[in-house]
Order: sequence, then C-alpha cells, then structure tokens
Amino acid sequence: MSYRRWPVFTACCLGMLMFGVVLTTLGAILPEVIVKFGIDKTAAGSLMALLSFGILTGSLVFGPIADRYGYGVLLASCTALLMIGFEGIAFAGSMALLRLFVFVIGFGGGVINGGTNALVADITEEGRGAGLNLLGVFFGIGAMGVPLLLGSLGERTNYQWIIGIAGAMVSVPLAFMLAISFPKPKHAQGFPLREGLRLLGHPTLLLLGGMLFFQSGMEITTGSWSAVFLQEELGVQQSKAVLYLTCYWIGLVGGRLLLGLKLKPERRSAVVRACMAIAVAGALLAVLARRTEPALIGLFVIGLGFAGLFPIVLSFVGDAYPNLSGTAFSIAFVMALLGGMSMPALAGVIGDAHGLRASFLLVPIGLCCAAVLFTVVSGRLTRHHAQKE
Repeated sequence: MSYRRWPVFTACCLGMLMFGVVLTTLGAILPEVIVKFGIDKTAAGSLMALLSFGILTGSLVFGPIADRYGYGVLLASCTALLMIGFEGIAFAGSMALLRLFVFVIGFGGGVINGGTNALVADITEEGRGAGLNLLGVFFGIGAMGVPLLLGSLGERTNYQWIIGIAGAMVSVPLAFMLAISFPKPKHAQGFPLREGLRLLGHPTLLLLGGMLFFQSGMEITTGSWSAVFLQEELGVQQSKAVLYLTCYWIGLVGGRLLLGLKLKPERRSAVVRACMAIAVAGALLAVLARRTEPALIGLFVIGLGFAGLFPIVLSFVGDAYPNLSGTAFSIAFVMALLGGMSMPALAGVIGDAHGLRASFLLVPIGLCCAAVLFTVVSGRLTRHHAQKE
C-alpha cells in the first residue's frame, strides 16, 4: 500500500470532528442569530435549509471526484474552505454574507462528511460497521463541542469570537492532511460513467438512501431546534438551553463509541431495529415532557437511538458497492441531505404555526418511515450477503 491506515483513519476522524462542528454551529447560535438579525422561525429554518443545500452540493460532487482522482487534495481543499467559512460566519455583518458563508461551510462539510465515510469504509473492509461508528464518535465530539462552549462561555463572550477561534483551529487538521499519503484513486485511468449511472436506479441503494433521508432529517432537526424548543416550550434560559443541547450529543457519542468497540458484523440488522425503538421512546418522552429534566432525558435517549443508524446503514452501502464506494456514498448522502434540507425547514414552519412541540413529532414519524424501508431492504441485504459467501 502507498499509505498507512492509521494516519489516514486519523485524518478522517479529524475531518468528521470538523463536520460535527459544521452541522451544529448554526443550531447552537440560532437563538442569537434570530435576535441579532431580527428574523422569524421560518427565516431561521431557511438558513438551516441553506446549510443543508451546501452539504447536499458537496455530497453530490465528492464521490465521482474521489473515485477518479483520490481523496487527499479533495479533503484538504475543503478543509481550507471550512476555515474561510467559519471566520465569515463569525463576523458577518449582514444576512447576505451570513447566507454565503453558511453555504461555504455546508459545501466543504458535505465533501468532508461523504469523503471521510467512504474512505473509512474502504480501509476498514473487515469491520465497516465498527469503523464507521468510531468515525461517528468524532462527529459527535465536534457536534457537542460548539453548544458546550457557547453554553459555558456565552455570558462572558459573544459567539463571534468562539466561532472565529474554531475556524482558526481548522488549520491543525489541514496541516495534518497535507503531510500524509492517501490511498490511490480506484479509477485513475478514467471514471466508469455508465456503471456509475446505473447505481442511480439500483433498488438496494435507493432503499438505504431513503432510510438516510429520514435519519439525516431527524438528526439535523433535533440538533438544530432543541435549544429553541427548551427555551420556548419549557422556559429554559438561552445559555442553559444551548448547554443542555449537549445531552443529545452525549447520547449519540456514547452510543457510537460503544458500537465502535463492540459491534459485530452479523448483529448489525438487530442493532438498527433496537436503535429505532430507543429513538422513538426518547422522542415521545421529549415531546410529552412538561419539565426540563424529562426533556433532557428524552434528548439523551434520542441521541443514543440515533447513534448506530447512520454508520450502520452506510456500512451496508460499503458492503454492496465496494468498487464504486465513493459514487455510491455520494448518492446515499445526496438522499440523506434532501431529508436534512426539508425536515428542519418543515419543523420551522410547523413551529411558527403550532409551536415546536408539534415540530418534534417529525422525529417519531420519520423513524416509523425508516423502519418500513428497512423491513423492505433487509431481504435484499440478506441475499447479497449470501451471494458473497
């Protein structure tokens, strides 16, 4: 091999940590953005949709580029974009500039998210589910860090400086990526366009992508709106609401760490079903809560339930399409981000009309839809595994 596995895995983990920051920055600062720019929930939801559109665009382009040219320059370039985007968000003086830099970090984050997951699936072939869950731990750490810092320091400093420092720290993973070697491209002599286009109509990939549609939508909705939900529905102070958001991310990180260490390939389907049931229970607890403590327990349980869904579904994608993993992951992530764009924006519209308690009903509804899709795709996955053996 022209690369060493652990430095590449480390670079992927650093990339996912940054993507966790990307995905939660806007939700964590949303209460202050609403006040600063005088916008309503629908406009705030459109900002989150713009972030998701940027991630969607990055997810669309990374796969064919990675399969044809490799991952190294692609990941490093988009890490540099994140640095620019964070600094822009920190000190944007108008909504137009804020929208621009939200899209920039979304695009860079989309490439990094898809690229690091596809790359880890390639280099951990013997244990994709566990490898992708360990990668997801770093996403959770990054996602948890922003609300934790803002909740702890928000009364002593403004969010602009915290986000600006986060942007400056992106230089560390950028330097690391530039210093190591990445795997060579799978199709350096030319991308197999016809074979790649055939994936667009492959039922197994579309079913798995449909699951990710609902999972991504629920995950982003919960991470983006929970702080505002705690403020408006339960009267929690703004700085505490942002801090309490970490309960959700602690559940997600803890679950992924456990699965990364203990998950056995043959148990993946059972774990997916268990995770769905846990997340439904947490969502109902949060929606029905009239006091802060049960709501926080509900957020923790939602995170715990969500922990295994995304990485394990991606591991099924990696198993089914090893020769065009980048392209297959690109299609899966595009479908996931369509959910990530639509469900948080829908939650904002419902929140304006009926309150955020009604918005959070999207989570158990989405989980039920994902469960139906998984029931359909399970037989295909079993047959595919039998054919490999």
